[in-house]
Amino acid sequence: MEKKGVKIAAQNRKAHHDYYVEEKYEAGIELAGTEVKSVRAGTLNLKDSYCTVREGELFVHGMHISPYEKGNIFNKDPVRPRRLLMHKREIRKLHALVKQDGYTLVPLSVYFKDSRVKVEVGLCKGKKNYDKRDAAAQRDAKREMDRAMKAR
Repeated sequence: MEKKGVKIAAQNRKAHHDYYVEEKYEAGIELAGTEVKSVRAGTLNLKDSYCTVREGELFVHGMHISPYEKGNIFNKDPVRPRRLLMHKREIRKLHALVKQDGYTLVPLSVYFKDSRVKVEVGLCKGKKNYDKRDAAAQRDAKREMDRAMKAR
């Protein structure tokens, strides 16, 4: 995803292990100034974070942005819920899918697009334990094949 003007700040690698990602959406995020500086420094963690729709607004919960070390009273709570910015019709569509079909919204990555902080939100379905094992076995088999091809 390394395009011109795009710099990835953090990725949620665990999401691809735990979920099938059906669709991906781009959303802006509402941050305070010191939080943006922390994201630029790369001090954020997406592990165990998720998104909810409340009163027609999309929020991300569990995203940990460490306090900016040069900040003072302006630092915010590291794990506070943060509002995501999307078009109203997209939020309504996602809310309907999450309510009915057993989907969940998971932040997949946080990145800078030019100077703005963006969040890639995935519409995901949960994997069962046997699916995770099967995916791991396929990944290991592919690695072995690549190693055998490289050794020649």
